[in-house]
Amino acid sequence: MTAPDRFTQESLDWNPWLEPMAIEELTERHYEGLVQKPRAKNPYFRLLADEPDVLGARTRADLEIFYNTADGLPRAERELAATAVSRVNGCIYCASVHSAFTSHFSKRTDDVQRLLDEGVTAELGEEWDAVVAASAALAATPPTFGPEHVVRLREAGFDDVAILDVVNAGAFFSWANRLMLSLGEPDLPETERS
Repeated sequence: MTAPDRFTQESLDWNPWLEPMAIEELTERHYEGLVQKPRAKNPYFRLLADEPDVLGARTRADLEIFYNTADGLPRAERELAATAVSRVNGCIYCASVHSAFTSHFSKRTDDVQRLLDEGVTAELGEEWDAVVAASAALAATPPTFGPEHVVRLREAGFDDVAILDVVNAGAFFSWANRLMLSLGEPDLPETERS
């Protein structure tokens, strides 16, 4: 195993510290908890599949927060919130996944890399800075999110639904990072090991 030594937008592997369920052991009940069958390939989700009801609730919340973009925040800014939180929490794996999505949906790869390299104080333009500041405040322990973050988001042009999306993405990923960090660690893919 080779742990990455920096934040990256490149794909990473993730190694659990506990043995996840084998794919062959998954029952229909486990697949119901996974919500999407392809998630069975991921050791993180197979670890969580031991409690299918909890995993199902977690996965449906995740999908609603990030994929239901009919109203509110565009997908890029939802992913930006997850990236900022992951940067604050030191979750290199989650930051890699969500920074890649942020770049894909925003086409702002250099700005996303600046966030990864410099941290949440990087200047990315007022709209993104407001999302990052609110997300970072949600990730702090204890959280420091307050009315001033709502005001800043409103002044940057976000309506109430978009602000709720920032809060949902930031709060959800603050929890998700801590869970992932307690169960395993990121790993460079075999092709990138030196």
